[in-house]
Parts: sequence; structure tokens; C-alpha cells
Amino acid sequence: MTTVLHTGIGELVTNDPAQGDGSRLGVLTDAALVVEDGSVVWVGERRAAPAADERRDLGGSAVVPGFVDSHAHLVFAGDRAEEFAARMSGQPYAAGGIATTVAATRQAGDATLAHGLARLAREMRRGGITTFECKSGYGLSVEHEARSLAVAAKLTPETTFLGAHVVPPEYRGRREEYVELVAGPMLAACAPLARWVDVFCDRGAFDVDEARTVLAAGMAAGLVPRLHAGQLGPGPGIRLAVELGAASVDHCTYTTDADVEALAAGTTVATLLPGVEFSTRSPWPDARRLLDAGVTVALATDCNPGTSYTSSMAFCIALAVRDMGFTPAEALWSATAGGAAALRRTDVGRLTPGHRADFAVLDAPSYLHLAYRPGVPLVREVVTGTQHAS
Repeated sequence: MTTVLHTGIGELVTNDPAQGDGSRLGVLTDAALVVEDGSVVWVGERRAAPAADERRDLGGSAVVPGFVDSHAHLVFAGDRAEEFAARMSGQPYAAGGIATTVAATRQAGDATLAHGLARLAREMRRGGITTFECKSGYGLSVEHEARSLAVAAKLTPETTFLGAHVVPPEYRGRREEYVELVAGPMLAACAPLARWVDVFCDRGAFDVDEARTVLAAGMAAGLVPRLHAGQLGPGPGIRLAVELGAASVDHCTYTTDADVEALAAGTTVATLLPGVEFSTRSPWPDARRLLDAGVTVALATDCNPGTSYTSSMAFCIALAVRDMGFTPAEALWSATAGGAAALRRTDVGRLTPGHRADFAVLDAPSYLHLAYRPGVPLVREVVTGTQHAS
């Protein structure tokens, strides 16, 4: 097998505290790494690098692990730019716009959905995201949820069944029937295409009892739970996620003392989605409170057509630092190793021997520039295993 030495790395973030400066990021300067068959086999100082079959000099650039986006809604059709403009003019967000996307998605052909997903996946890749999760949730029928997951599964193994996104218009006034559909025939059709099961447990969506019903059915079908909660107001959803051992609970815009205590004592990752607060003018989550309590925190884009139409993790990092109380180091860790934890992945999010060689080469001397230079496309090159893209 061919070995490739990537050398001339001005600053290498490994996310391994045993490396370099001993920080959580494990930063090495004047560094190098060796890749073989798509995996990292060596990291260290450039002067100590072993011989390799090929050599690539990165010219003093900073290198960071590929971003891991653990929350995205990428299979959809249509556009909600007018809804965004209305919110910027003062109209509050209350989850009602999802129905607009559901109608457009149901009308679209498979090729249209696949083309849209591929376009967004390319955007993510160019921005340094090397692993991403993708939810259904804009079909809300047995047929359309299953086809959404079939489309998503062609581009990522991290597929999530989100039939319990909102109650579709044809079931208005028949909530119990819709929950039974989601937990029964819809789940049966979708479980073979998904790894995860999710519910939007919040005002205007599903209550905690409905969420428990769907998540329990998903777990019985072999899916692993995750949960949307605490976006539109406080409620019991975050504690339900911890109780069920969910991999992550996402949004957490509103958290109580009991929520924070439960997260700190459990294994559920709190995934924060700063693009949503930016796009809806909602209050920022109190990330500092979660971090100081010892909660494992991830950052994700929540790329979707209604409330966070961004595929840029660098933008989310900048928002997290500027408006949510993260340090630049905490934000980068949460966007890489934190995202990997939210997806229960042990092969990505770090650049140490045995991990996938997924990394981004920055057109900058330090990872600090991700927050220091917001809006600037700093990712010069992306490596995923043996694949290189500029």
C-alpha cells in the first residue's frame, strides 16, 4: 500500500491531548502526518517524519480534522427565502413553514431530490465537512419518507428517520393517528434505510409522550435515538433524551438547571446549531453554562431550507465564538470531535493513528482564523481518506 507524507504543516490540530501542546486540541507545530490506505498511521514533528512513498508539502498551512456535521436536513425541494425575509422583518418562527417544504418535496421527483442533496453535499465538502448526517422529515408519508432516506443513503451512512417532524396538514386534528402511522407502517418502511430515529419535541411539533412513543418504537426496530428539543421554549424533551440514552439532543436553545444537570450526568451530547439562532433571530443558547458543567457539546449546521440555510461549519464556528461564549478551541473541538461523539463515531473527528485521514488544509497559519476571519473561504483543500479536492 502507498504511504503519503503530508509535511510542511505549520499547525496541526489532532484533537489528541497526548500530542503536541497537551491541550484538548493536541496542537503540533511544524508538523507532518503519514497516510496509508485512507488512515492516519503517524503524526508528529516534521523533522521526525518517517520515509514514505509520496511526499506532499503543504507550505506552512494549518491542518484541522475534517468537520463532522451531525445535524442536517438535506433532502428537500423548494425555497423559503420569502419566509426568511418575513422573519427579518419581525415575524417570529413557530415551525409552521415546514409544511411548505413538505408540499414541494412531495411534488418533486427523485432526480430533483438527489440533485439538491448532491449540491449541498458538494458545498459541505468544499467547506471542510467530511462526515455529515442527513434526516428525512419533509415527506411525512410512508412513501415519501422512505424515498427521502433512500436518496440520502446514497451519499452518507448517517441517515435519520424523522417522520415525527411535524403533523402534516392531512392529519390536522388526528394527531394520534399520525403518531400511530409514524411508529408503525412508516417506521417499518424506513428502518431498513436509517441508522437513527429522531423527533421534533417542541411547541408546535410533538409533545414528550408522543416523542417517547416514536423513539421507543424506533429503538425496538434497532434504530438509535436522537432528539430535537429546547428550540422554541423550555420543556421535558432534553431530559427525555438523556433518560433514553439518546446519542444527542439538538438545539438546546432553552435549558433549565435540571436539563444541564441531566446532560452533565448522562452520555447524551448537546448539539448546538448557531445557524438557526442567526436565521431566526432567536436567543443564543447558553453554551458557556453547558461547557462549564462538563457537558459534551457538538456544533452542527442544521442546514435546511427554512431556519438555517447554511452549509458552512466555519460560519457556525465563528457564530459560536462571537455570540455563544465558546473559545475558538472549544468551537473547533465541538465541530470535529464533538460531532463525532454525537454520531457515536470513533473513526473520525481526530487526526491520530488509526483514524480516517479526513482533514482540511486551511489557507491560514492557524485554526484561530476560522473565527478570526468570518465569511472567508479558508479551506484550500480537503482530504477524505485517499481522495483530495481543492
